[in-house]
Amino acid sequence: MSGGQTKNAALTTAFAFHYQVLIGLDKCFSLEEAQSVWFEKDGDVSLIAPDAVASTQTEVKDYATPLTDHHENLWKTLKNWLAPEFNHTQYGVLVLHTTQAFGATTRLKDWNEQSVEQRLAVLQAIFAERTDEQLNTKKPSEIIKIQKAVMACDEALLKSVLDKVALFTVADNAQALEKQILAKPVGIPKNNLSSYLHGLVGFVYSQATQQSWSISQQAFAEKCEELTALLCKKEFTFPVFSGYEASELEVELHQDRPFVQKIAEIDHHEMIPDAVGNWLELQNSLLEQLDEYPLYKDKTVTYQNQLVRKYKLAYSSAQLEAIDAIKSSKLLYNKTMQEQPLNMGNDIPPIEYKNGLIHDAMDDDERDLKWRVEP
Repeated sequence: MSGGQTKNAALTTAFAFHYQVLIGLDKCFSLEEAQSVWFEKDGDVSLIAPDAVASTQTEVKDYATPLTDHHENLWKTLKNWLAPEFNHTQYGVLVLHTTQAFGATTRLKDWNEQSVEQRLAVLQAIFAERTDEQLNTKKPSEIIKIQKAVMACDEALLKSVLDKVALFTVADNAQALEKQILAKPVGIPKNNLSSYLHGLVGFVYSQATQQSWSISQQAFAEKCEELTALLCKKEFTFPVFSGYEASELEVELHQDRPFVQKIAEIDHHEMIPDAVGNWLELQNSLLEQLDEYPLYKDKTVTYQNQLVRKYKLAYSSAQLEAIDAIKSSKLLYNKTMQEQPLNMGNDIPPIEYKNGLIHDAMDDDERDLKWRVEP
């Protein structure tokens, strides 16, 4: 079906473009003062420096098939670099960055170690394999058209370009590249690294305008500092508690839990939605994948034990003063819920966190806690 093919083609294009962005992002980490990374300026990714010798133009290709003598990847890239509209003098290095490995028998394997004369000789030998019939047919294949265009160029121009060409093969795929990028930041917790990457990728995309798309060394450094300050390891902080009030469905779902039954036992039914809401917020906070989770869990256990000890003392006092069991029980409940939280080191926890822990303790049969005051 054509609809599926169009969608798949669009996805393939999108993934290829995202890979190009990741390559550019990776280059941003090596930028020096006054340098910048450009996208779609003279090709895929350009590193522009005040000195042309230090500038590089990179064509990014993600292929599964090997890089062989007649593969279109190298030949098409050479054709683009030889085009009149491309000014190769702006760059000291022209890089073909490809995920491909060299083919088993290709003559391109030693390219990066060869002189310009040797490189030209390799291309000439490869092109010489084409027969007159292949070259002169009315409808030559696309790769033959490209090869003819390359080899028909002025030899001086061809040698000038070939002298700058570097082949970077078996390049990391997108997943490996992301992992490589995430190894660069220092001081950011593991669970925050994904947010760091997303922040940088979003920053790169946001720099595109209708006129140009570039990232300067200064702008990139400032963004890295901003994200590091935001996501680096800070002093322990609590998850957000909003004072959630449980819905009728949630109350019904949890109505048989011991902590709910103990509130119903003292005829304090109107307090149940808030109690279930506090309990749910606590449970959800303990399920969150926080970087500080081990510390949060340990602090929570310690804090709950403190609250239970304090509650037992308050319950004993309520027993001594009790005349009416239900009234005394409701007063104990209200006083306990309204009390400001105990300090946890230098922090004052959210009151919903404190109350959620009390309800959680009431839900623990082994603690044998209750609201009903028996005179």
